[in-house]
This record gives sequence, C-alpha cells and structure tokens, in this order.
Amino acid sequence: MGESGTLTRALVELNEERVLAAVNERLAAGEDPLAIIKECNEAMVEVGKLFEKKEYYLSELIMSGEIMKGVMAVLEPLPGEVKTGAHEGTVVIGTVKEDIHDIGKNIVVSLLKGTGFEVVDLGVDVASADFVAKVRETGTKVLGLSTLLNFTYPEMKKVVDDLSAAGLRDKVKVVIGGAPCNERVREFVGADYYAPDAVAGVNICKEVYGAG
Repeated sequence: MGESGTLTRALVELNEERVLAAVNERLAAGEDPLAIIKECNEAMVEVGKLFEKKEYYLSELIMSGEIMKGVMAVLEPLPGEVKTGAHEGTVVIGTVKEDIHDIGKNIVVSLLKGTGFEVVDLGVDVASADFVAKVRETGTKVLGLSTLLNFTYPEMKKVVDDLSAAGLRDKVKVVIGGAPCNERVREFVGADYYAPDAVAGVNICKEVYGAG
C-alpha cells in the first residue's frame, strides 16, 4: 500500500477532503476497512500528542473528531467487524443531572471513538440511577461524569455513592471532567480520576484498559 501514510498525514493536518479521498481510494483498491481505521486511530493519537504539546488547541481537537466521524460514516455501513474490530474497551459517559452542557463531553466521545473505544453516551441531564443501570448492563471499567456547573458536584457524588450501594463501585473507575472540576472536587465526589481535558480523559481510559 504505497498510499499508507498519506491518510495519517492528511488526518493529522486536518485536511478533511484529503482524508475522505484517501479512504475512498483505499476502499476501491480492496483494502480492509479495519486497516484503514487502525491508521486513522494512529493519526488521532498523533493529534492528541500535538494537543498535549500545545501545538494544537481545542478547535483542532474538535475538527479531528469531526473528520473521524466522517470516516466512520463511510466505513460503518460496510460488511465486517468495523465497529468492534478496533475495540479497546467500553466507556459509559454522560453529563450529570441538572446540567445540559454537552460540548466537552462530545469532544471526549469523538476522541474515544476515534481511538478505538466503544462509547455508550447517555447524553445530558442523566440521573444517577441511569448511570448505575448502564454500568451494570455494560460491565464497563470506566464511567465518565461531565459537568460545567459547580452546583452539580453533589449529583456526581450521588452517582459514586449509588454505585457503592449497588455493589459496583470496585468494578468501575469513575472519571470526572469539565471546566469547574479539579482534584479537590474529585476528592469530594469520591471519583478515581480527574481529567483536565479530553486527551487526558482518553489517556485515562487507555490506562484503565491497558491499551497504551
């Protein structure tokens, strides 16, 4: 595949037109969609590193996630194990009750999907009971709680307490994130991790699942 690398470069450079053209060319040449996803995942990791070095900013992160969504829209209808082949693990995520903000959560969801995770996005204003039920149903090792409103801290704590009451607390790592969150909030809530940004959140998920 002489074109391998072209796709990575195009995605890292956030050139959506070139990314989709490269994907379609390689599909036309009979390449396995999973190989294409693997290369896109590697590019998303590169984008994350550029963000960590502050060479890329939030707008670039959002753009890379949008491009990846476009790639998956092309690949997911195809036969084969496209959805599960690059599966690193399942992550359940949502914005807690009383908060309807979702931009930060959506960036995390895009990056997680782009790096090979199965994501169960419960949306916004999610009740504690719904988080607990979904953790039990999926057997996830990671639960992400997002908020942009500081008065929802008790709601995040309730989720953690309810997981304990349900006998699930030791089976799942709870990650909190959002503008007002910090380590002190993490301690109050009883969560395992605080993710200061979307890339940190993805890295925590990789760490929990031993994926890198």
